[in-house]
Amino acid sequence: MSAVFIRGNTAQVATGTALKTIMQIFAVANHRIRVPVISISFEGVSATDAPIQVDIYRQTTAGTMTSLTLAKDNDGDDETIQTTAQHTATAEPTKTDLLMSRLVHPQGRADFGPFIVKGGGRIGIMVTAPNAVDCVVSALIEE
Repeated sequence: MSAVFIRGNTAQVATGTALKTIMQIFAVANHRIRVPVISISFEGVSATDAPIQVDIYRQTTAGTMTSLTLAKDNDGDDETIQTTAQHTATAEPTKTDLLMSRLVHPQGRADFGPFIVKGGGRIGIMVTAPNAVDCVVSALIEE
């Protein structure tokens, strides 16, 4: 790791009510990364809705998602960003180890981390919402 910090931010994503990967972060082969913090917030409208389960999983496949553009914190850093990310799964990736789990109020926000992702590894931010709401995910990543 060379202390190049990059960020990934989704636009608003509808959770639906089934398990859904909102964001996936992928470290290229032979290049591990550190993810100090992943933040997720929800735009629920009812204070009495049931909490949303947010899980951070290791994932072994890409699933089907939309590519997410990552940006350097310091645009003067010369290094090329190696890490990739995607968002809003339409076909779920294969998940393995559960790294962290929380119940989050549908009008709330939660932070997760830190995580180390091995070279060629993936982590996914997955939600299961009893009532569909929109959410936004942001991740700080160190290469």
